Amino acid sequence: MKQMELVKRRSALLKEMKDSSLALFASGKAPFKSKDQNYPFTVDKNFYYLTGLVRENFILLLLKSNDKRSTEFLFIEEPSDYATKWLGSRMTKEETSEISGIPLTQILYTKDFESFVSKAVLIDSRGSLGTVPKHLYLDLFRQYVMEKPRSLTQFRTILKSYPELRLKDANAILDELRRIKSDSEVQELRTAIEYTNQAILAMMKAVKPGMNECNLDALFEFKIKDQGSKGTSFATIIASGPNGTTLHYEDNNCDIEDGMLVLTDLGALSNVYGADITRTYPANGKFTERQKQIYEIVLNVNKTIIDKIKPGVNSNELNALATDMLAEGLMKIGKIQDKTEITKYYYHGIGHYLGLDVHDVGTYSKPLEEGVVITVEPGLYLADEGIGIRIEDDVLVTKTGSENLSKQIIKEIDEIEAFMKK
Repeated sequence: MKQMELVKRRSALLKEMKDSSLALFASGKAPFKSKDQNYPFTVDKNFYYLTGLVRENFILLLLKSNDKRSTEFLFIEEPSDYATKWLGSRMTKEETSEISGIPLTQILYTKDFESFVSKAVLIDSRGSLGTVPKHLYLDLFRQYVMEKPRSLTQFRTILKSYPELRLKDANAILDELRRIKSDSEVQELRTAIEYTNQAILAMMKAVKPGMNECNLDALFEFKIKDQGSKGTSFATIIASGPNGTTLHYEDNNCDIEDGMLVLTDLGALSNVYGADITRTYPANGKFTERQKQIYEIVLNVNKTIIDKIKPGVNSNELNALATDMLAEGLMKIGKIQDKTEITKYYYHGIGHYLGLDVHDVGTYSKPLEEGVVITVEPGLYLADEGIGIRIEDDVLVTKTGSENLSKQIIKEIDEIEAFMKK
């Protein structure tokens, strides 16, 4: 990510913040796993969006005075011989400044964070940076209803010591900024999708009856990392036969039998940006007539919805159209008699935003706009027949229509069979 783009992102956030306000973002910390180990670290997405940095225990501070002047500070872990010996080299002030675009003089150490805030930000004195802030912006995202936002714990000392600060949710601004992707963000997604494409091709060549789902899971992770990816963008789904009718099947431990379809929902990372692709193919390389019949219904919906995407279209319209088309398809082949029965075989939305998060931020009440990236993922799940089919692509909304960023990943029946021909 180019430094200038990160500078512009912080400026855009500061512009929308109220005068006389303070914003704080923590990079996060890997949770405890066992006596001598933590889980792998995943950077806070808002922190990364604003700084381009992937490091634990960093803090970004943005300050906007009542005369609209703004300043920014970054707090990083101080390098030490101990940390270097056990964990590897720590980032220096110079390195973090070069990446983030935050001036070197405004990069401090985290051990000084609370002292700095209390003496230079939240007090009216000769050493203060400006007027005392009245508002505090934090990331107040909740994963579950009634769950306490992590930032309230991360910055609990400040909240306890300065209860007069008026709390604001930074996501009210950042969600909209992140919803529209820049050219560099789209390029990251293209790279992640191509990593995914190459790994899917390897899986389709390797799969055969008698294999276990875990073999394909391991092959996918190897192939994306072999190309340069940091890993998977979410927990990989390798669902054969009836397992494909479970939306978030993640066990990946069943034997793949002859005649089964294999539904693979997966994605690679490019830096912190992730792909989200689903392809369904026959374990033995040849679709049965019934599998073809159901697959063509899903594929037709996938392609139709992609063609309908353009600025001004509402997600609800796409959802309604996809559900109606799937119902009509099943009625045509006699699987259902009434459109209302579609809920037995299709029970999720047609897609979601994609970006730094696989289910990325942004409101679905607004019409689509140029720069938005969404998934298109119709599916049919016939548990009574052991057939689960989903076809998912990642689509960029352009000025006049859309571009399927994953169009190179084969999905036509004849293409799949020809490629898989042993």
